[in-house]
Amino acid sequence: MVLSVLLSLAAHSSSGQIISRTSQVWAGHGGNWSHTGISSVPSRKLDAILWSAPIDLNPRYSGNDLLTHYGEVCVTGSNIVITSVKQNLTDGFKIQAYKGTGAAVWLADTDYSLPSQSWIPSCSPTLVFTRGTFADPMVAYPMGGGRVAFRSTTSPSALPVVHAFYGDANFSANSAPYLSNVKICTPLTTSLDGTIYFGFQVSGGNPLNLTSGLGKIDKDGNGSWIPASSLSGDGAVNQMKINCAPGLDARSQNLYVTTSTGSFGRGFLARVNPSTFQVLSRVRLLDPRNGNDANIDDQGTSSPLIGPDGDVYQGVLVSGNHSRGFLLHYSADLSQTKIPGAFGWDDTPTVVPSYMVGGYTGNSSYLLFCKYNNYAGAGGTGQNRVAVVDPNTSDLDTISNIQTMRIADSVLCPTPDGEFPGTPGAVREWCVNSAAIDVPKSCVIVSAEDGVLYRWNLQTHSLTESIRISPPPGIGEAYTPTAIGPDGRIYAMSNATLFAIGINR
Repeated sequence: MVLSVLLSLAAHSSSGQIISRTSQVWAGHGGNWSHTGISSVPSRKLDAILWSAPIDLNPRYSGNDLLTHYGEVCVTGSNIVITSVKQNLTDGFKIQAYKGTGAAVWLADTDYSLPSQSWIPSCSPTLVFTRGTFADPMVAYPMGGGRVAFRSTTSPSALPVVHAFYGDANFSANSAPYLSNVKICTPLTTSLDGTIYFGFQVSGGNPLNLTSGLGKIDKDGNGSWIPASSLSGDGAVNQMKINCAPGLDARSQNLYVTTSTGSFGRGFLARVNPSTFQVLSRVRLLDPRNGNDANIDDQGTSSPLIGPDGDVYQGVLVSGNHSRGFLLHYSADLSQTKIPGAFGWDDTPTVVPSYMVGGYTGNSSYLLFCKYNNYAGAGGTGQNRVAVVDPNTSDLDTISNIQTMRIADSVLCPTPDGEFPGTPGAVREWCVNSAAIDVPKSCVIVSAEDGVLYRWNLQTHSLTESIRISPPPGIGEAYTPTAIGPDGRIYAMSNATLFAIGINR
């Protein structure tokens, strides 16, 4: 089966039992198209920074905060690391490839321009797989005018091939309005057959009368699109959630995308046939406390996670609740609303096989890792945690006063938060979005706003290793991802820099 060779996905049998697959790549947001974050390569010890490289040449600071989202790295089976590098204060990117040793391989230009937001969105490439390209896949990255570039991951002299989802000839005939008004607004997601999926935003007129929606381009350059209003079934819900990567189930049979009205308005989660773009089902995203519309923000990076059993998870914001939001939980066909998680803001959860957690006695074959901050600035205790939660078992959440996913394990950030001296016990926030789950070592690789990268051992329920990757006291910033390469090197981001971490050998 292609899946067993391709990615570190949590596949499942008919009984729902998780089957560990050998990881060969880290394909993009969440590691793969289901965003599970699982690696079956044991990560190296957090012993040393092996190399580092800038991912932002002109960071936009606001005091001690860095209000920028950075795209996740891609790592191929032959150990080529690919990242976007922001060039200017609010826009402009290049795509940089390194060997796993840190030696530069190639640098590619892109005319990609970001949609306008108060928090700078990410520029997120993805690996592209077709038969015969498992070790050395192509890489796809966003270009201006809603186009996508496809390039070799290994050849320094390779030229990219660029395609528009609305037709290359249409772009060539009158490029200016597309470059000005059509912008990819989500990370790119790849499928088993090499097709790329993404959301795009339209802010003005264009010859084809494109409106904001979902686009795709296959490996041969053929494209198509569907308006966001058709995905939602509601003419007012006509935007794609910015920074929200489309998610595919393990066999690329169902595509999940999130729409909104924009400006923290209401929205829908839609299930789409990835081949035809037929809308198969949709669900309105609601506050589980009261049934009111949830807030679909454009400042976070929460994306659909598709679990090994096909269940779908999407984070949302709501009023109050200490600004934690909720993690909404649905059956694969979106017909059943299940137990929500107590934290969903700006977080794509990842999958934790239940056997990784020492002492776990529940019946779920997998659990979920997520941030579990309790923000002092929003009325919380400042007791900021990360947690592993059981998606099928509930407990009363004392903050929201509803039943939410039961905590199977959690750990506080160990660094006191000097910003809240009047809040006893307040600690720095965790700042990871889409963590790396190291299955062989039963641990999570996760970073915090104290500038430290941690190994959280789920067997011993403790932070067993750490390494500082930015000077104290750290930096308040957009939540950044972690990844594990095929040789066990760990990739983490802090203060506009990419770090490769492991043992010096």
